[in-house]
Amino acid sequence: MKDKELVFELMKNNNGVLESRQATEAGIDNKTLQRLNKSGEIERIEHGIYIDANYIKDEYLVTQYRCKKGIFSHETALFLHDLTDRTPFQLTLTIPTGYNTRLLKEKDKYKFFYIHKDLHEIGEMTLLSPHGNKIVVYNKERTLCDCIKKKDQLDTDLVIAAVKQYMKEPGADFAKLLEYAEIFNVRKLMRQYMEVLS
Repeated sequence: MKDKELVFELMKNNNGVLESRQATEAGIDNKTLQRLNKSGEIERIEHGIYIDANYIKDEYLVTQYRCKKGIFSHETALFLHDLTDRTPFQLTLTIPTGYNTRLLKEKDKYKFFYIHKDLHEIGEMTLLSPHGNKIVVYNKERTLCDCIKKKDQLDTDLVIAAVKQYMKEPGADFAKLLEYAEIFNVRKLMRQYMEVLS
């Protein structure tokens, strides 16, 4: 198989994305990637990350590649969990304190929240993006705790509607919700929301 064919084969098996290190491991010369990028057949979206130019660009998947430690949270997680039908204006991610990503500069596209690294992975799970690709997002319970903790920076109606929606769901795990609320110091507030909305 020629290098070019192999590039597209690897991309096909990886949702249209290819990292340079994956190409190197497969024995593909970096010059091949540069040539395909120059001809417009693939697109370099970040240092060492390429996507198939003919593939539907999945912003969620691409963001995950560009910000490895970012976990989709807050409004974006509410949307991914169907706790709101409002498409996020910016993609919201939570990253560990001190972690640096070039995406921080792109304030119109992304919104970041920082959390201590010990709390960063609590409630992390894999979900399918609207394009059907696997992405990392916080579970519903963690997301609601995050939203209540940062309610002053979010749309209050959106947060209230999400809690209300969650409470109506057959799979709602109130014990887990309150356990997380304890960890993130919002238990009292969460109880108030639950009492008012029940």
